[in-house]
Amino acid sequence: MSGMSEQALVAAVQQRLIAMYSWLSPEHVSAVVQGAHAQFVDCRVREFVPLLVERRARAELATASSSSAVTAEGATARLA
Repeated sequence: MSGMSEQALVAAVQQRLIAMYSWLSPEHVSAVVQGAHAQFVDCRVREFVPLLVERRARAELATASSSSAVTAEGATARLA
């Protein structure tokens, strides 16, 4: 690792994703990141865990964002 602890690197991932997905609640983004991190708890090689957490969390957040956009579009269409 780069001298930072795994927890510090995952916290940095979390902050980046909160900023990137600002339309989602910070609590939701944090829960997704923590859930992704929990999936790697049994990994023996820890060096790439923060990167894998970020990739998995981004994929889940992108899916949540696209389904939120579809829901919002549907609600807007019904109002028109």
